[in-house]
Amino acid sequence: MVLTDIATYSSRVRGSILGGAIGDALGNPVEFSSAERIHRDHPHGVRTFAAAIGEITDDTQMTMFTLEGMIRAHVRTERGIGFTLGVIHHAYQRWLDTQELRKPSGERDGWLAAQQWLYAQRSPGGACLSALKASKGKGFGIPADNNKRGCGGVMRSAPFGLVPPRVIEENVNEDWPFESAVTCAGYTHGHPTGQLAAGALAAIIQHIVAGGRLETAVDFALSKLQGRPDTEQTIRPLIEACALAEAGPSVERLESLGGGFYAEEALAIAVYAALCFPDRAQVLDGLALAVSHSGDSDSTGSICGNILGALHGVEALPSDLAARVEGRGTILELVDDFVASFLHGPEALDFDRYPGW
Repeated sequence: MVLTDIATYSSRVRGSILGGAIGDALGNPVEFSSAERIHRDHPHGVRTFAAAIGEITDDTQMTMFTLEGMIRAHVRTERGIGFTLGVIHHAYQRWLDTQELRKPSGERDGWLAAQQWLYAQRSPGGACLSALKASKGKGFGIPADNNKRGCGGVMRSAPFGLVPPRVIEENVNEDWPFESAVTCAGYTHGHPTGQLAAGALAAIIQHIVAGGRLETAVDFALSKLQGRPDTEQTIRPLIEACALAEAGPSVERLESLGGGFYAEEALAIAVYAALCFPDRAQVLDGLALAVSHSGDSDSTGSICGNILGALHGVEALPSDLAARVEGRGTILELVDDFVASFLHGPEALDFDRYPGW
């Protein structure tokens, strides 16, 4: 990568994660509200936070722990151990601690779990909680023993697509982001669709980060799904989202894709909203559409923010919301460490902050 490519890449990573947090915080207060009430209170869609600080939910919390787990797995490569996805499962167990404890335990296990503001329950997904509780003490990398296909696996999976294209080309293969997202979604969601939708989001982000357009990114994700077992439930809503976007934005079309509570619905809604407003100046329009419906608004907003933020970079995000989203400093610190690790090698990091387990 030349310097300009590094700058663009860093902006896309920052944009994707911070954009996801903004979408999450926009959707959080209206989750489960009826579309009629939302549009009575917000005639142009939800376009601002309900309070001075936009509170994020478990969507952003788990995305942050995905990032941290990926950094810590990458640290293992510096030590000659290899990148092990089970390290990300361990990261999800640290997220579980933030939901079960009132404050950090005091055990020395990296810096993210020591952030007091993360110890807040924001309607965490039942499948994530139950699966992680069930796997506690049994080791890491063990698939969940359930048949859940909720959106809790897909809403945290954008980071797999954010690995630099050069690193993918030189060290793994084109399928790595898809396959890794599928595997890690499987730590909490046992249904194939709950896993495959996560892989599809990672593939969409991967293609965008490599410089692709949104439309071709969706085609790229569909190509990863084609020919695999159990993919129809994920493929069909994505194709429908593309067709509906050609007819233009409307809440009725969006809600025909479902409520976003299931993985394939959340992904399709986010893709539909992003396709309806694909231009750099339309990021807030896309986010407003993604969250202004009677369903899982924070998750659909978060995924849409991941996509549009990766597409346009951090500079395109609505500046007033970016400045006021909860945990902004921690999020950007984590993102910058992710970029440093994957661009310059894990030796660029403090291993006390990111131990390799």
